[in-house]
Amino acid sequence: MQLATTAALVISSASFAWYGIGCLVSEQMVPEFERYRLGKFRTITGVLQVAASIGLIAGYFYRPLLLVSAAGLATMMFLAVLVRLRIRDPLYLAIPALVLFCINAFIVWSTVSARA
Repeated sequence: MQLATTAALVISSASFAWYGIGCLVSEQMVPEFERYRLGKFRTITGVLQVAASIGLIAGYFYRPLLLVSAAGLATMMFLAVLVRLRIRDPLYLAIPALVLFCINAFIVWSTVSARA
């Protein structure tokens, strides 16, 4: 695996593990998800992020899992950007989701192109 892909994988898996665990255990996330109008999805979001984070790491050894995990996270972050736009947050607040979308899209692209 290329160095850039490995670095992206480490950054993404660490970021989503951290945020996913925060969704599950931090009471500070409750009002944040309510502000997004997604309060009932906080727990499932945390579970999916932690699972995908683990999937990214395991995907280092099993490429189909890497592809599914990165594609799922890229989709989630694309939707997160749309949520920020829908609730009329300033654009700078969407930057973390946009960056994580790009990182995971890069992982998907590099995984698919490595198979060709």
